Amino acid sequence: MSFRTPDPLHRLMLDDVRGAQKMLAGVARMTAMEGSRHLSSLVGAPVHLKCENLQRTGSFKLRGAYVRIAGLRPEERAAGVVAASAGNHAQGVALASKLLGVHATVFMPVGAPLPKVAATREYGAEVRMHGHVVDETLAAAEEYARETGAVFIHPFDHPDVIVGQGTVGLEILEQCPEVRTVLVGIGGGGLAAGIGLAVKSVRPDVKVIGVQAEGAAAYPPSLAAGHPVVIESPVTMADGIKVGRPGDVPFALIQEYVDEVRTVSEDALSSALLLCLERAKLVVEPAGASPVAALLADPTSFRGPVVAVLSGGNVDPLLLQRILRHGMAAGGRYLSLRLRVTDRPGALATLLAVLTVVDANVLDVSHVRTDPRLGLTEAEVELHLETKGPEHCREVAEALREAGYTVLD
Repeated sequence: MSFRTPDPLHRLMLDDVRGAQKMLAGVARMTAMEGSRHLSSLVGAPVHLKCENLQRTGSFKLRGAYVRIAGLRPEERAAGVVAASAGNHAQGVALASKLLGVHATVFMPVGAPLPKVAATREYGAEVRMHGHVVDETLAAAEEYARETGAVFIHPFDHPDVIVGQGTVGLEILEQCPEVRTVLVGIGGGGLAAGIGLAVKSVRPDVKVIGVQAEGAAAYPPSLAAGHPVVIESPVTMADGIKVGRPGDVPFALIQEYVDEVRTVSEDALSSALLLCLERAKLVVEPAGASPVAALLADPTSFRGPVVAVLSGGNVDPLLLQRILRHGMAAGGRYLSLRLRVTDRPGALATLLAVLTVVDANVLDVSHVRTDPRLGLTEAEVELHLETKGPEHCREVAEALREAGYTVLD
């Protein structure tokens, strides 16, 4: 079964998505939808999280990859498939190929997170490391396809992939029939196009909003121009939506079925990831947290009930550590201060006693004694503190001033 049509940009229908849903029965699980009291209180209406981070392989990508590979002709399956990806698409293609008995070769960039490389191999794919950026990896995979006859499995720019991702939209309507707004992250656009097609075909009154990282936002200028526009050197921590050009197939569908595309900052992405971890107990990658970032950025602008699609949870532990630090800083959970103190025995202990009273956790302390700005008996102390939020930061600074310390800018 394949959903390729003579005019793939405009002829995909709701029945195609329903056919994909039947094909995925027993393959992709219907992921949970969890309510969020915290986000609901901010929005002023119910907010639900569609947890595709809990999907097999850790993201929605299995859906589209399986539908695409299952639709290949016998001779195409015999030739094998090839893909290029730094993570989620690689794992989706690897598992789908294993389930369908098709040999898969996946090109991944040198320096791809080791857990993602290991998972792709464990799902049964042959992994080849090539290139330092995804464009180089993609070129190598396409060359391999030309040389071997293997079928290239694009991560988003194919009708079969889009209708597979669209099954998320059908599940949203089933799990939250009263939904008024759906938020979904956009990279190349396959997931948003599929969800938009499915949701709007059944409920045209539902608003579908795409979310992009500010540093990798190709859709706003593309929609304004009426055709896909390339942005040079996209930059964002959200590698799952770090795409410099919209796909032709999803772009046409997003023009028709997605009401609006918003952008979010890196700080908002960090804060959203931290919120998912702390409040919802869900590990979500930055791309998957983008809809939550949009909610945090402008919570009162959405009609509820709202469903935010957490598209993936495959985040490298080292990156997660850095993101959490960044998110805590953005949320006012870290405070850095420079103080002028008297350079005498016990001065530091006295300073730390003040911080103990106001319950600030000291992460790091450094001294400067040899600066021409300092008096003979003075020292400068730089403190890095963990706090409970912006109000606590103000309390800490005020307590230090009341204790007689000069807090420097």
